[in-house]
Amino acid sequence: MFSTTLRTFGTVVTRSVIRQTPRVQDVRAFSTLGPRLGELGPNFFGPGAKDGTVATDLEHATGLERAELLAAMEGKDLFEMKPLKITKYGTKKDPIRVKSVDPVRYVGCTGFPVDSHELLWLVLDKNHEFDRCPECGQVFKINYIGTEGGHGHGH
Repeated sequence: MFSTTLRTFGTVVTRSVIRQTPRVQDVRAFSTLGPRLGELGPNFFGPGAKDGTVATDLEHATGLERAELLAAMEGKDLFEMKPLKITKYGTKKDPIRVKSVDPVRYVGCTGFPVDSHELLWLVLDKNHEFDRCPECGQVFKINYIGTEGGHGHGH
């Protein structure tokens, strides 16, 4: 009898949940770009296409994609994805500095000189004194340029 009551109750709850539709004020875009790079304002969402036309990439794009397109139009690389030019061997006294807006960053090391060993991924942490490649011993350190409050919602 108890299991029958649970099944009936579960069906009623499920039906009521399915019938509910989200209110407009409950729906919002998910992105971490705003807290990282400051408020983007009206440029965060594209204007969309005019009636009877097909939207261009810039008109259609939103969020990170739109920010990346706008940065490319200004001749900037938003995420700086180019490899680091390493002209010296990183040591404890003079480590290879890696810019980061996050307190933790992944970096691939191929040794010094370049391509002297297989690619190894290292996890750099701003709280570490330095981080060292286990293969070649090269030393890396984060040059943290983010905000001390993290990404804006207190955890």
